[in-house]
This record gives sequence, structure tokens and C-alpha cells, in this order.
Amino acid sequence: MKKETKTDKSPVKRSYDKAFIIDMDGVINRGRSLIHGAIEFVDRLKMGNHRFLFLTNNSYYTPYQLNRKLCGLGIDVGEDHFYTSAMAVASFLLYQKPGCSAYVIGGKGLLAELDKAGVSLTKHNPDYVIVGETEEYNYEKIIEATLLIQEGARFIATNPDITGPTERGPVPACGALVAPIQKVTGVAPYFLGKPNPAMMYWARKKLGVHSASCFMIGDRMDTDIIGGIESGMTTCLVLSGVTTKDAALRFPYQPDYFFHNIGEIDPDIILSRRDRVE
Repeated sequence: MKKETKTDKSPVKRSYDKAFIIDMDGVINRGRSLIHGAIEFVDRLKMGNHRFLFLTNNSYYTPYQLNRKLCGLGIDVGEDHFYTSAMAVASFLLYQKPGCSAYVIGGKGLLAELDKAGVSLTKHNPDYVIVGETEEYNYEKIIEATLLIQEGARFIATNPDITGPTERGPVPACGALVAPIQKVTGVAPYFLGKPNPAMMYWARKKLGVHSASCFMIGDRMDTDIIGGIESGMTTCLVLSGVTTKDAALRFPYQPDYFFHNIGEIDPDIILSRRDRVE
């Protein structure tokens, strides 16, 4: 199902290291179920000494929790192999306004990263209202957020995803949680998660690689693929998640590769944009 294939199966010799940024939901796992080929792909990354990072828009979990989740599914990688939209929010605040304050609607992953960044949590004249995935979303918090934004707080959110995948079907994600707040205030949040190029930049910075050497692997055209394209990466769409090939072909932009699942990708053989130009 690859859009482009390589006839010579021997690894390409190159003077730089390839790196892989990999979405999780719909690519590596679906809820508590591992997607076919995921273990084999990660094993290939390790054997080839490729740099890699799991990039998720889900801000609810900490890197430790994500590590435990994958270990429970049979994939053993360190906590430093994860980068979340919560981490992108923290990086943004450290860059824009160190020592700021915020009213936060979010889970443990977001709260932990904001704490590391030195963000003070308050409902008294905060600099920001920040929204991420949470199991404690309620009407009282919606009211507080809308009033604070109308009083001058700036509105940011972890990610624009309307839904997130589970074994039973789609459930509301951050993009859905901010909708009533935006509707009432007339203020759109600034999303830090994919496809924001800032998140892609910080992920590559963590890996220490140039975009031309980097592959973005995901299952969503509107976050993973467009984020990779706009950041200058080689993009791979896997059809194991929310996007069918027919749906993908309707977009004005296209991935460099299509795959049924991540197990079809050989990191030693796949050609980057740089490879194809050279």
C-alpha cells in the first residue's frame, strides 16, 4: 500500500541519521490493544540505532504513564522517548512568559508539566486559561473559564482533536472540550499540539535532528500529516487509525507514503525526501 517503493532492499548509505516521530493512538495502539506490527517496528528502530520519539496530542498522561502503558503492551522504551502536547504547552509558556499564572482544566499530564515549568495555578486574575484532556470536566469549570477569558485571560489549549479513539469508539477530546468556552466568549484558543509547527520543532529539538532527516508517522491527515509537511518532514500515513485512503485522497496535501500499518515500515530502507532529491 506504499505510495512509493524502493526496488533495492539493501539499506541506503547516507552521511546523516534518520529519525522517526511517531503518533501513538491509531498507530501504535488503539486503547489497550496493540496495533499489528508495532512491536516489530520498534524493534527495527532499536536494532538500527535510529532516533525516535512518540508524539501524542493526548495531554492527560505523563511520560511515565505512557511508558508503563506501552510496557504493558510489550513495547519497552524509556520515558525520554515521549513528547506530549502538555510538554509543548509548558515549552511555549517558558518561552513566552516565564513565571506566569493559569487557570487549568486538565489531567495529571498537563498539571505535571506546568508544575515543572513553574506555572502558578490560580483562578484569581490568571495570565492564561489552559484546557486539556481531563476526566473532571464540568459546568462549573466551563463557567469559570469563560468568565476569566472575558476578564482578560489569554486562552490556550493542548490540542485541536475533536475526538480520541477508544476500543468502544470515538470519545470527546480537547477540541470538543473547548467548544462551549469558545462559543460563549467568541475567543478561539491557541492550540499547541499537532499540527502546530512549534510542537514539531520542540520534538525535533529533543531528538537533535534536522527536519530533512525526520519522518512523521501518523494516522490523521489534519494533525500528523499536515504538521509533518509544514515542518519539512517526510510523512507516512498509516491506515490503522481514523483515516481511510479514500478520505485521505480528498485532501489537497498528500503524505509521502501510505501504509496499512506501522509494521510495513522498514526504517533502514524507507527513503526520506532528502534521499529522493539526492
